[in-house]
Amino acid sequence: TDSGEHIGTHDGIAFYTIGQRKGLRIGGNAAFSSTPWYVVDKNVEDNALIVAQGHDHPRLHKRSLSATQLHWIRKTPEQDFKCTAKVRYRQKDVECTIKLSSPNQVIAEFSNSVRAITPGQSVVFYDGEECLGGGIIEHAA
Repeated sequence: TDSGEHIGTHDGIAFYTIGQRKGLRIGGNAAFSSTPWYVVDKNVEDNALIVAQGHDHPRLHKRSLSATQLHWIRKTPEQDFKCTAKVRYRQKDVECTIKLSSPNQVIAEFSNSVRAITPGQSVVFYDGEECLGGGIIEHAA
């Protein structure tokens, strides 16, 4: 759990994603409420899946991410800029500022917290309906 308590086993850390609810097989524990469990973090070094109860648990919400393996549709940006971004399928666009930290990495700082940003998945940047490009999420904070 997010408090460090061991409550179960998993099938392999790679099979789970941040924000996942289904397939955790940890419901029905009398020591906890019936509120659903969600994956809130993964500790790959310790092979530990960190879970917490509640769809809007604070550990599911982040204000920024770093992304690499960037691909720009028109041209590579030369300075920081504002746009919107998506980190999950069907998610509403979220306003953000893109900071160019190196030629191969950006930091996206969101105007509001974003739920379930998952390292290894894609982030896509937009200007209205126009797709500007995107990259692979490395880290969220």
